Amino acid sequence: MKKFILVFLIFNFSIFNFLKADEGMWLPIFLKAMNEADMQNKGLKLSAEDIYSINKSSLKDAIVHFGGGCTAEIISDQGLMFTNHHCGYGQIQEHSSVENDLLTNGFWAKSQAEELPNPGLVATLIIRMEDVTAQVLANVTSGMSDTEREKKVNEAIALITKEATKDSHYGAYIRPFFYGNEYYMFVTETFKDVRLVGAPPSSIGKFGGDTDNWMWPRHTGDFSVFRIYANKDNKPADYSKDNVPYKPKYVIPISIKGIEENDFTMVYGFPGRTTEYLSSFAVNMIMNESDPAKVKIRETRLGIWDADMKANDKVRIQYSAKHASLANYWKKWDGEIKGLKTADAINKKKLFEQDFLLKVNTDDDAKGKYGNLFSDFEKMYAEISVWSKQRDYHSEAIMGIEIVSAAAYFYDVMEVLKTGKKAVDAQKNISKINGEVSDFYKNFNAVTDEKICAAMLKTYVDNIDKSQQAAVFSEIQKKYKGDFKKYAKDLYSKSMFVSETKVKEALMDMDKNYKKIEKDPAYKLMYSCLSKYKKEVLPTYTDLDAKINTLNRTYMKAMRELVTTKKYYPDANSTLRVTYGKVSGYVPKNGVHYDYYTTLDGVMEKENPAVDEFVVFPKLKELYKNKDYGQYANKKGELPVAFCASNHTTGGNSGSPVFNAEGQLIGTNFDRNWEGTMSDIIYNPDQVRNIVLDVRFTLFVIDKFAGAGYLLNEMKIIK
Repeated sequence: MKKFILVFLIFNFSIFNFLKADEGMWLPIFLKAMNEADMQNKGLKLSAEDIYSINKSSLKDAIVHFGGGCTAEIISDQGLMFTNHHCGYGQIQEHSSVENDLLTNGFWAKSQAEELPNPGLVATLIIRMEDVTAQVLANVTSGMSDTEREKKVNEAIALITKEATKDSHYGAYIRPFFYGNEYYMFVTETFKDVRLVGAPPSSIGKFGGDTDNWMWPRHTGDFSVFRIYANKDNKPADYSKDNVPYKPKYVIPISIKGIEENDFTMVYGFPGRTTEYLSSFAVNMIMNESDPAKVKIRETRLGIWDADMKANDKVRIQYSAKHASLANYWKKWDGEIKGLKTADAINKKKLFEQDFLLKVNTDDDAKGKYGNLFSDFEKMYAEISVWSKQRDYHSEAIMGIEIVSAAAYFYDVMEVLKTGKKAVDAQKNISKINGEVSDFYKNFNAVTDEKICAAMLKTYVDNIDKSQQAAVFSEIQKKYKGDFKKYAKDLYSKSMFVSETKVKEALMDMDKNYKKIEKDPAYKLMYSCLSKYKKEVLPTYTDLDAKINTLNRTYMKAMRELVTTKKYYPDANSTLRVTYGKVSGYVPKNGVHYDYYTTLDGVMEKENPAVDEFVVFPKLKELYKNKDYGQYANKKGELPVAFCASNHTTGGNSGSPVFNAEGQLIGTNFDRNWEGTMSDIIYNPDQVRNIVLDVRFTLFVIDKFAGAGYLLNEMKIIK
């Protein structure tokens, strides 16, 4: 019987643990050992050393962590970069006004002197990465508590990064991998002078808007152009008119030869966050509790913003970037729910867990170490579910009210003053608030936010058990009988936080004004909610989450120990990764097949002058009418816009370069398909596709549409 069980297990694990085609986000330092042969078998003409090297210039030297949340690529020897329009959207908005609306009209510097500076925007390059697991865990023992372990780990990280950057201008950070079973250090060079060179109008860069977001087929020219500047020694420096364009170690060549179905593709960038190794209990909470709640809350906020933005141009500009940011994950989570259901993710996880437990139970040592894993997971997720819901409704509903978030700026300062200390003791926080006030109120509309306030408070009360609500809600119920519109009207008519002027006046003399602030209705609402969150919800959630993380670390260790038929890649954590696949269409549902590329013809088919998301710029229509595509047309005479491929990507890969087999740029990654958004949790090779802006359309817009062809003179274009 035991022999039968072992044969069964070997067979079953061969089903569940061979890596699915094109799945994986791989660390570049391990490509030689883990991926090079497979990549070359699939068509890659480069070596692992061409992709990542610390001994010579390589592709990695042109991959930029853009603004900390996106990726960009260097495509000229003068520091010119491509990234997505939505990655540069905040900067484009900052330079926009009703009178000079760069969002609507686009922007193209006619020379380097006209390129626009962006305070706070940084571009980071990776100098090298290194396995520092042994050093980080040197003083960690098996008997330590989670708190003790974290303390020892953090102490080691501080020492290692300090030593790695001593006597240099480099930075460094260390990230945990496989839930803290391994640690890797990334030594970085961060440039602080990054200027906007060009961006198409939103009717190209954001064509399709929220309707097409996360969808295929796409026709969005989602790109913007920036440039890195350095000092005269080619080193990072704060903005100065004396700075010069950065001279990179590597420049990515651009191919306009085109692509065909099944061509090899590779994406190189900084994927944000994935959780591929979660238990079924975690997936259940995400799919059936957390995602649906957040989708519902954001849908309400977006509906209110939509209406006010359409009614008023000033509001449209104020809320454009915020709306795009909020809508992005609203739609992603909605697609993730459906994708997890389509993939039958919970049952697949359960089946794996059943087989895994059978394997554990055949080994006494493994049974002792891992036998209780899933019962412990079940217990922990039952406990954290209640607190996760409170956390979601606090962050999405309560803190989604902008006047509440404005009042929250004062929380730490007020806590200091309430102890009897003076404003001088909180001057650092006061100065920080002063520095942020103008930016906040530039994009704040009290009339819109009043509507948000009423809707969000009702959402909170309707979904959070009365015993778990912040104390202020019993007072609101008593006085306003559940009429949150009336409550919001009173709040916004009386609160100082609707006015930038009043907030700045209060900051001028906090010793005198803090009692007045305490009585402000917006502050009282914020304080009641945030105090409960900080003192009760967050500590409990954090404690339970830490215990779950410990279980995940053990589970990850067990999988790698016992299931050796699989090549493991670490979850994304905003560190540099390589993914690879092929150009490929897909079948989203029965009877429907999506082709692998789109063209300008599709833009014209979608055109609808009555809908802002589908307006087509007159000049683009003229170029289409005359079929004036120049060298950017494909073999059929069409102008390609986008294509999709089977690379495993996620948030943070926005703006990532997409390469052909020769390591030449063929496009810029900008999205995933809606059916494949569950790939952050479970990969389905039949459904998961990354969406790429064809570089031929990018160059067409720069050259033919914008008349900024001088920029092409900086690029190495392969025809």
